[in-house]
Amino acid sequence: QVQLVESGGGLVQAGGSLRLSCVASGSIFSISSMGWYRQGAGNQRDLIAHITSSGTTNYADAVKGRFTISRDNAKNTVNLQMNSLKAEDTAVYYCRSIAETSSGRRLYWGQGTQVTVSS
Repeated sequence: QVQLVESGGGLVQAGGSLRLSCVASGSIFSISSMGWYRQGAGNQRDLIAHITSSGTTNYADAVKGRFTISRDNAKNTVNLQMNSLKAEDTAVYYCRSIAETSSGRRLYWGQGTQVTVSS
């Protein structure tokens, strides 16, 4: 099994920056795609950034040009650099990973980290 732990959330003023990190642990053979989702007051969880094992990225329009997703394969880590933050970015941010273990290829979610942007 795989566990994902997010960190780096907090309170920041509009226009500021935060860097989120997600570390995958467990007996992992490999990790393919990794991504970040967020869930606001409406309780819908939306994809905001995604990166494949080959480094291909995509972003939701709402964060394009402001957020950057990256991964460190040696550390089984995916990061999200968030710049020019807006109040609308306030949400719980979740890490998602597709990983291969002895049990096969599975989808895993982290517990989430709160990001609050003050206007």
